[in-house]
Amino acid sequence: MANIKVSALSALGTTPAADDVVPITDVSGTPTTKKVTVANLVSATSAGALSSYDFSGNAILGFDATLNDQTDSYTLVAGDAGKVVVLNKASAVNLTVPSGLGAGFTCSVIQKGAGQITFVASSTTINNRQSHTKIAGQHGVATLIATASDVFVLAGDTAS
Repeated sequence: MANIKVSALSALGTTPAADDVVPITDVSGTPTTKKVTVANLVSATSAGALSSYDFSGNAILGFDATLNDQTDSYTLVAGDAGKVVVLNKASAVNLTVPSGLGAGFTCSVIQKGAGQITFVASSTTINNRQSHTKIAGQHGVATLIATASDVFVLAGDTAS
């Protein structure tokens, strides 16, 4: 099957077997054509190649958010991206939002204890539609999303 355009090939009708071969052209150094098995591709995909995959609105099965439990005031770190920060304190508690977390950073925050959480900007800007800076009360949930470097939107069960 020489000199056939990929676009001219017929679509795959069934799920490929793990040992089926897909030819690829390696252009690093001397261009060569190599074979990659479907199992190789699946293995590589499991290692994180799907980080930008569009699931077309379908649920991701087996996904659980990581909890970061805190019992006192806390400053967010880059490692909190995608996590749920749970603050559990009987008295008021501050959650500091520092600079440098990067555009696209997002995390959820839960006020587990009676102590109201106040979001404190540290060289950052925190925007809220109603100018709120706190979670409304125990068991309230809010989300922080960085829409630009050091600029955040606070949304959810908030209060002033």
